[in-house]
Amino acid sequence: MKKEELLNKLRLGTTVQFDMPEEPVKGIVYKNVAEQFIEMSKTVGGKVIEAKPDDDLNAIIQLAFPDAKVLASNVEGITADKNPDTVADASELNGVDVGIVRGDFGVAENGCIWVPQTMKERAICFISEELVILVDRSKLVNNMHQAYKMVEMNHYGYGVFISGPSKTADIEQALVMGAQAAHGLTVILIDK
Repeated sequence: MKKEELLNKLRLGTTVQFDMPEEPVKGIVYKNVAEQFIEMSKTVGGKVIEAKPDDDLNAIIQLAFPDAKVLASNVEGITADKNPDTVADASELNGVDVGIVRGDFGVAENGCIWVPQTMKERAICFISEELVILVDRSKLVNNMHQAYKMVEMNHYGYGVFISGPSKTADIEQALVMGAQAAHGLTVILIDK
């Protein structure tokens, strides 16, 4: 069956049609965007650390992950053992305990963060055992309607919304953490 034939059959079964709304959907708005973002981040399995303007981010990361042996990041000011911009191949990032990246903005509605590729090897976002995303508190938005308007692609042409650690319950309905990416996600909210 050709695509057009299938679509025509589906159209025959349509009994009621609805016009598009005259006004675009605006999405939910929260009284306290940061509070909602933190709550949703925790709901999806992530952790949130609220940093003060004069806090040392390296000290916060060290305190949060005292047993980490290999850190990877290209974020300016972050001390790391590996840099995803200078490795010869993404496979060199295998074994990273903590990957630290910067997110452009966070979404209170679902606790997700837009992480554009700002490094040569984006595998750092997925291969690290623990992922830390730095997000500026002033760049939290209410909902995905606002978020999509803010998405910008850079020269790499790649970005991803990340919400909580990787998880699946496909196999025997048992929740497995870290199935496709990081076992844990920590968001550090920073004030500039």
